Amino acid sequence: MAKREALRELQSRLAERLKVARTQANTATWLAVESGGQGFLLPLGEAGEIFPFGALVPVPHTSGWFLGVANLRGGLHGVVDLAGFLGLKSQAANEFAREQLRLIAFNPVLEINCAMLVDKLSGLRSREQLEEDADEGRPKPGFVGGRYRDSSGRVWQELRLAALAGDESFLKIVG
Repeated sequence: MAKREALRELQSRLAERLKVARTQANTATWLAVESGGQGFLLPLGEAGEIFPFGALVPVPHTSGWFLGVANLRGGLHGVVDLAGFLGLKSQAANEFAREQLRLIAFNPVLEINCAMLVDKLSGLRSREQLEEDADEGRPKPGFVGGRYRDSSGRVWQELRLAALAGDESFLKIVG
């Protein structure tokens, strides 16, 4: 019970910091999340509300990474397993981590009713906290931004949600 309360308190503090960060220029640039054992940075201006993982209605004949449809604040949103879409091993099936799973909705200005399932929230990150990391030179999709490394050596990959919302492979949910 104490774990749940601590998790709710953390989520409330993070949501409040997210609101403040959106109103202050250059304070925080990204929402950091973890999915499939990897760290990702989602631009604050493109990320929307954060929801706990809840009930989904499956949609037949869709790709395995398209988990279904969820009612988020009265609106229907398609739910995508971020790790599954990126070809990473999803940790969403791990019941131990289920309490940490979160849905990150796309910002309504992107005009796509979609939310991504991530394994865990990791806070906010600013450019001052990260160093650009050398790119591996492999071709990457247009929605993949820069790679960064934090002071502990952890690598974070930027995902541009606006570009992802228009990516053909992301929009093609039929399996």
